[in-house]
Amino acid sequence: MGHDTQVVAQNKTQFEYARRKRSKAMQMQVVTFAIMIFLTFVAFAAVASGMSAFYVGPVLLLLAAVQVVLQLYYFMHMSDKGHNVAAFFLYSGALFGFTFVITFLTIVWW
Repeated sequence: MGHDTQVVAQNKTQFEYARRKRSKAMQMQVVTFAIMIFLTFVAFAAVASGMSAFYVGPVLLLLAAVQVVLQLYYFMHMSDKGHNVAAFFLYSGALFGFTFVITFLTIVWW
């Protein structure tokens, strides 16, 4: 053991609270994972259905955007406290990227 190692003893109530909180977080990650698997199956079904590319393309982009948000929020722990600065930079970067793409498409198609 190092000299700076601290041992924190928890009473039973604190231990049970932390255990329930971790269990709830794990349940939310499993549910989110199941939702993302379902969205992936929907995307494969849309492509395999033989529908028009003008319909399938935007649907795939929408499903991808939903999955990105779910991954950032739950798997990258953006829902936890103390991630406000990282979330700010991440979302502002996404906003600038989206604005750049829209501007580029407008210049090309105008």
